Amino acid sequence: MIYLTRRERFNAAHRLFLQEWSDEKNLEVFGKCSNPNWHGHNYELFVTVKGEINPKIGFVINLKHLSKIVRELIIEKVDHKNLNIDVPFMLGKITSAENIAISFWEELEPEINKLNCELHCIKIFETENNYIEYFGK
Repeated sequence: MIYLTRRERFNAAHRLFLQEWSDEKNLEVFGKCSNPNWHGHNYELFVTVKGEINPKIGFVINLKHLSKIVRELIIEKVDHKNLNIDVPFMLGKITSAENIAISFWEELEPEINKLNCELHCIKIFETENNYIEYFGK
């Protein structure tokens, strides 16, 4: 089994909050991430697939193809956007790194599974000190 990872970057704004709570309660629970005027991150996304090497071509998946899938399904939809209001697959969700990773998985898995490999991991660096990894259900 071979594991192959593609890194992409994007910039996005978001706010962690619950509509039914006051700004004070959101601040208490979510801290400065609940800023009513939003805040943003320079995210790094790592998409790891796994599979067996195709003996004819010598790799698991063509990296250009993987990059195209990630860029079309994720990056073009989230880069320089507000995750809470501009990204259809994030609507109605708290835009935590955890929920972002799960949503990215849900967008990518069906397309990647059509290829000769499987989605193994979504890793998102939200800051240089904080990242999330999701390996599916």
